[in-house]
Amino acid sequence: MTVASFIPSPYKSKLETGSFTWQSPSNIALVKYWGKLEHQIPANPSISFTLNNCHTKTTLSYTKRANNSTDTFSFEVYLDGELKLDFAPKIETFFKRIEKYLPFLTDYHFKIETHNSFPHSSGIASSASGMSAIALCLMSMEKQLVPETTTTFFTEKASFLARLGSGSACRSIEGPLVGWGAHQQITNSTDLFGVKYDGDVANVFNNYQDTILLVDVGEKKVSSTVGHSLMEGHPFAERRFEQAHKNISKLIEIFKTGNIKGFIEVVESEALTLHAMMMTSIPYFILMKPNTLAIIDKIWEFRKATGSNVCFTLDAGANVHVLYPESEKEEVLKFIKNELVAYCKNEQYICDQIGFGAYSIDS
Repeated sequence: MTVASFIPSPYKSKLETGSFTWQSPSNIALVKYWGKLEHQIPANPSISFTLNNCHTKTTLSYTKRANNSTDTFSFEVYLDGELKLDFAPKIETFFKRIEKYLPFLTDYHFKIETHNSFPHSSGIASSASGMSAIALCLMSMEKQLVPETTTTFFTEKASFLARLGSGSACRSIEGPLVGWGAHQQITNSTDLFGVKYDGDVANVFNNYQDTILLVDVGEKKVSSTVGHSLMEGHPFAERRFEQAHKNISKLIEIFKTGNIKGFIEVVESEALTLHAMMMTSIPYFILMKPNTLAIIDKIWEFRKATGSNVCFTLDAGANVHVLYPESEKEEVLKFIKNELVAYCKNEQYICDQIGFGAYSIDS
């Protein structure tokens, strides 16, 4: 598949007005993507768990514009019923990036109504769920214009478009495991879109749990764009990219054999490496908070004392994703409530588990 594959032939069908609604989940990377090339191409491959409860529900309503000669975009964005003017620049940038692949964008006025199941700016990847939901709604429009669109092409192009809005969004279309970025051991893997992982996965990794501890609630201290750009010229960048390839190879074997101790080692190392890269860039950032470190220490102590298989991962922020098998859910949740919730902002946390991707509300 090449970029040119996603440029459509002239549309034969027409649309006047209508709407589509999709619900799309967030995801949590196990092997992190950090650093990107031009056109939202990842500098290294990544693999993620798709989440279930943390999702964005988006309705895209469209109305044909009277003046078809215009080359501007017309849209309005609402979050929970409130007009969000500050969302407009990101949508404008997204539309500019994808116009070549969806040339109907300037023909319509769009009303985008969105709702997150989790607090906005809570440090959960709302850009991943949000941009993937919009991409899916737009693909539903194109499918009306091109009825012969196959399910496979629909999914791949939706992921391709989502990537141009937010890199990690391409991993939110399917689940429960999604790879993004070319890797020699993942079938059909590509830098252009996410692919559902089709390798062998032991039962212990099915229905894995993710409890998200909200240590810091608010806008990101460092934008993803700025963060990724810090890998350009980073003294450890090339070694980090090699490490990501090797860790995916390790996870492929771990998924197959059910080696949960190996899983813990890779996932926690990946989380700490991500933050190490930020702390050793120029300029440098420390996004973990004292409570982040306290939670990590508590998890290590609990694991050593009980033999539990609980572990953690982090995104580019202070919040902690606590990962554990479903068989340990009762024990780990008790530990979280008794010992970890005190480190959360206003004792906020979200219980989630792996999910199976986005779905259309319309159908």
